Amino acid sequence: MKIGFGSDHAAVELKNVLLEHMKEKGYEVVDFGAASPTDKVDYPVPGRKVAEAIRRGEIDKGVLVCGTGVGISLAANKVPGIRAGVCSEPYTAKMIVEHNNCQILAMGARVVGTELAKMICDTFFDSEFQGGRHARRVDLICQVERDYCKE
Repeated sequence: MKIGFGSDHAAVELKNVLLEHMKEKGYEVVDFGAASPTDKVDYPVPGRKVAEAIRRGEIDKGVLVCGTGVGISLAANKVPGIRAGVCSEPYTAKMIVEHNNCQILAMGARVVGTELAKMICDTFFDSEFQGGRHARRVDLICQVERDYCKE
């Protein structure tokens, strides 16, 4: 599996820790984020880059990190077909995959510590979409998008 990582300047350190953590677990990684804390990057830019890379099929899933995880996930969620969820604990990371079929995990570097972020990331990538009644609900979410987006 190929994972795209994105961050703004506020979350470079956590992004780098998570990127290395997932490499150690055998995943292929691509870095779309800020290179250093002094490299001022507005969070919508890497959020969009990771989401568009998923949409094009260049990567399978993504991990986005900014100060809270909210802003960067909002940008990613504007890309048609993308579902990004913000998590600050493992249970939600499991549920956004099992019930919502999210392709992107978002976290806040000012919200979670390094070890918790690794646990959240591990849970996200160890979870699988359950389908069934959840597929119907994801389809309803996608219908809202289709109703408003004309490609």
